Amino acid sequence: MATIYYDKDADLSLLAGKKVAIIGYGSQGHAHALNLRDSGVDVRVGLYEGSRSWSKCESEGLAVMTAEQAAAEADIIMMLAPDTSQSAIYRTAIAPNLGPGKTLMFSHGFNIRYGQIMPPPTVDVSMVAPKSPGHRVRELYVEGKGTPGLVAVHHDASGQALATALAYARAIGCTRAGTILTTFTEETETDLFGEQAVLCGGVTALVESAFNTLVGAGYQPEIAYFECLHELKLIVDLMYQGGLSYMRYSVSDTAEHGDYSAGPKIVTDQTQQAMKQILADIQSGAYAEGWIDENAQGRPWFNGRREEARHSQIEQVGRDLRRMMPWINPKEIMPGEA
Repeated sequence: MATIYYDKDADLSLLAGKKVAIIGYGSQGHAHALNLRDSGVDVRVGLYEGSRSWSKCESEGLAVMTAEQAAAEADIIMMLAPDTSQSAIYRTAIAPNLGPGKTLMFSHGFNIRYGQIMPPPTVDVSMVAPKSPGHRVRELYVEGKGTPGLVAVHHDASGQALATALAYARAIGCTRAGTILTTFTEETETDLFGEQAVLCGGVTALVESAFNTLVGAGYQPEIAYFECLHELKLIVDLMYQGGLSYMRYSVSDTAEHGDYSAGPKIVTDQTQQAMKQILADIQSGAYAEGWIDENAQGRPWFNGRREEARHSQIEQVGRDLRRMMPWINPKEIMPGEA
C-alpha cells in the first residue's frame, strides 16, 4: 500500500521564518508561488533578466529578482524552470548560492535521476510534484481544495527533509487531497513512460493513425476527425471519473464489445514489446542521453518533427472544425510559438 500524507501529517509552521525561492514562473511556477504566498510563506520568484514573466510576477504583487539573487536569499529553492534548462541555471545561479543547511527542491526528478544536477551533501534535496497542470493547482487551491501530489527525498542532510517537503506540499494545497510518498527514480521513470507510451506519444500516434486510415479509405476528413479525435474527450472524462469499468458501463454495448474485440488487435504483443523497450531505455538512461544531446545540438530533429506535425491533415481539419465550436474555447498555436 502506498504511504499517503494529508494536512494532519504536515506541519506548516516548519516554513515559518523560511525564505522560499521559486525558480521559473511557468505553469507550475506561478501556481506554487501564489499558493505559497497565500499560505503565509515568504516567497520570491527568480527569473533571468528580460524574462516576459517578470511583469506578471510584479502584477501579482510577488517579489521578483534574478535567479542568483533569489537563491542567495532563500533557505528553500524550488526548481520549476523547464527540465532542459535547469542544469545550466543550477550551475550559474543556484550552485554558487547553495550553502550548507539549505533545501533544494524539484517538481520532477529528471535532472537528479540522470545526473544533470548533483547537489552537495550538505543540503536537503527533495521533491513535491502536484499531479495536475499548474492552472488546476492554483484553481483548486483558491476553491479551498487541492490536487494530489507526490513527495520524495533524495538526500536528507538535516534530518528534516521529508517534514519540510510535506510542509511545502501543504502550503501549495497538495496534502488537502493526499500526497503519495515515492522516490526520484520512480517518479521520473513512470512519468516519462506514461508520457511516451500513453498520454502523449501513444495517444497522438493512435489518433492520427486512425484518422489517416479512415481518410485513406475515402471517408470525409471532417467525419474522421470527430470520430477519432473530438470524441476522445468523452471517453477520457468517463475514465477520469470512474475508471475503465465506469467508461464501459456508460457507453453502448456495441461500443463495449468493440473495446474487448478490437483492443487486443491494436495493442498486440508487438506493442507490449515496444512498451517494454521504451521503459528499458528510460531506466538505462538511453532516452535521457538522447534528449539531452538533442538539446545540446539545438533541437534539429525535435523542431523538424514539431513543424511537420503542426501541418498534418488532422491538424488542418481540426483547426477549421474547432472554430465552429466556440463553446470548447478553441486554442490555436501561431507560427513561431514554442
